[in-house]
Amino acid sequence: MTIHTDPPAHDLSRLRIDRDAAPRLRWLPWLSLVVLGAGAAMLYPRVRAYIAIRQAPEVDVAHVTQFVAAPGVSTALPVLVASGYVVARHSSDVGVKAGGRLATLKFEEGTHVRKGEVIAEIEHADIEAQLEASRRAVVEAEAQLAQASAAREEDDRNVDRQRALARDGITTTATLTAAESAAAVSAARVKSAEAAIASAHARVKVAEEALENTNVRAPFDGVVIKKRAEVGETVSPYGVQGQATREGGAIATIADLHELEVQTEVSENSFAKLKSAMPAAVTLQAFQGQTYKGRLRQIFPSADRSKSIVEVRVSILDADDHVKPEMTASVTFQEAKTDADALPKSERSASDVILMPKKALAEAGGQTIAWVVAGGVAARRAVKVGADRVDQIEVKGGLLPGETVILNPPGGLVDRAPVRVKGS
Repeated sequence: MTIHTDPPAHDLSRLRIDRDAAPRLRWLPWLSLVVLGAGAAMLYPRVRAYIAIRQAPEVDVAHVTQFVAAPGVSTALPVLVASGYVVARHSSDVGVKAGGRLATLKFEEGTHVRKGEVIAEIEHADIEAQLEASRRAVVEAEAQLAQASAAREEDDRNVDRQRALARDGITTTATLTAAESAAAVSAARVKSAEAAIASAHARVKVAEEALENTNVRAPFDGVVIKKRAEVGETVSPYGVQGQATREGGAIATIADLHELEVQTEVSENSFAKLKSAMPAAVTLQAFQGQTYKGRLRQIFPSADRSKSIVEVRVSILDADDHVKPEMTASVTFQEAKTDADALPKSERSASDVILMPKKALAEAGGQTIAWVVAGGVAARRAVKVGADRVDQIEVKGGLLPGETVILNPPGGLVDRAPVRVKGS
């Protein structure tokens, strides 16, 4: 049996130095600490800026704009804004004159029609039969007139013979009197036949009018903007069940799209700002980036006492295919042309009007200010303002076109402090 024992603790023969081993890098941990410290020092400003931005207030902004007057429009700018709907100046709910079942429809939505063109027909076989019977009655009455005329001529000749015989004493007075009476009766029959012909012609005209009333014609040149009936439906001049009372038997709505206007309402408090034929700018809700020229065409002669409003109509002068009836539109009424506008262009002021939203103004230390945003930093700016222009105000100094201003500036803003713009 073999017993192994550990060498004694005081055995130093096992201790030796390995002179071939690589030397230890005692400076490496210190180098790592230096690199980490340098990286942290470089990142600290960015992290601090990021945290500052995330803690900055979030604001709504708008741009300062410069208004350049269109030809014929004063730089005096807007005085009132109203909203309404696009309508055709000439529009008609076309209905039928006689009730019946629709036999044909010659239109769809968007069909262009000409004045007097037949766009629909009602079944009229019975009226055609009546017309044919009336025409036959005319022929019969004419034949009766010819027969009565021939009898009258014969009776007139007989009267002439009896008068000649009476002068010679050959015939009696009674015979002459009988001949004259027969001639008078024949003349009366001719008049009756002539009246019958006139009556027959009148019945023909009535039947022709009745037949014409089965045709629905376009009242003017235009476009069908709404189809209200289909072939086979029974229609009436007074409407049928399921049809609106206002439509009253209408089968189509036709509008002249060459004359479009905006129907809008103005409150009585603002009504005094309007003047006849004053210029306006029209903007469609569907095409916010496009503005159309307008002119105030009509101010209704009475107000609505329940709403305290006055209805007005604004003609769209340069409407294109984008403008369609019943679209929502906004109208900005502008000041009428001034005497300065009548001057030659070289004599007018070269400066255009600069505008900013009223919501961007604030008061600080008795001074009117605005907060301008540039590079994510808000800067306080003293502003000199002019006349009010609806929801905007003229800028006389302190701001330049294109600068970004804060709307409804929150309290606690600090000059040159970062801010966050909503949506960015």
